Amino acid sequence: MTTVGAGFRLVRAGWVLVREGVVAALPGEELSGMPKLGWRLARVLTRRRARKHQRGDRLAQAVVRLGPSYVKLGQFLATRPDVVGNDMAVDLALLQDKMDTFPKAAAIAAIEASLGRKIDDLYASLGEPVAAASIAQVHSAEVIRDGIISRVAVKVIRPGVRRHFFHDLESYFLAARLQEKYIPSSRRLRPVEVTETLAQTPRSRWICGSRRRRSPSSARTPRTIRAFACPRSTGKGPAAM
Repeated sequence: MTTVGAGFRLVRAGWVLVREGVVAALPGEELSGMPKLGWRLARVLTRRRARKHQRGDRLAQAVVRLGPSYVKLGQFLATRPDVVGNDMAVDLALLQDKMDTFPKAAAIAAIEASLGRKIDDLYASLGEPVAAASIAQVHSAEVIRDGIISRVAVKVIRPGVRRHFFHDLESYFLAARLQEKYIPSSRRLRPVEVTETLAQTPRSRWICGSRRRRSPSSARTPRTIRAFACPRSTGKGPAAM
């Protein structure tokens, strides 16, 4: 991806934050010069309905519009009050990693494309999604082992989430570099290093997914699901984790 593409995505993200009132909710009275002018302009451009909500609700609505990677960004920044301030860190910590489910047919297609096997060869049955978050969703399923039916949980990564995450990550790096270049006082916070830490956060998850060719993996499940299973790319069927 190009810097131009990252710039466009960054501009869009900024516009969403402005329209949802997140920028206007930031403390700006002590700013001066262009930053204060920008803050005042953001207050004017805030959606009327957003003005009725508290900052935490504005953040939640903004990340829903921006997508899953911004949920992760917000949760990560919640652990860095030295970067975003204590009040903002509290609001970010309240972000819920809950997203709408994607169709079961898309999950089946992803599983079959990743493993090169039909869903019926992997599971006796695969249910509708029972939970969904920004990175993946969970399905209840049944497998047969030694003639015994066992209930398992299957975690399927959202289609396209890797691509979207790394595209957004490029925008984060661009923002961090611009911040260090044009806001000297922010250099002590090392925004580029902070972004690099964020980039490392999901890397082990992506590596695991790559090694298993995006295979469904075990996940925390509702109490009614008693076991975990992860189908492998070879062998006769899913193996218990």
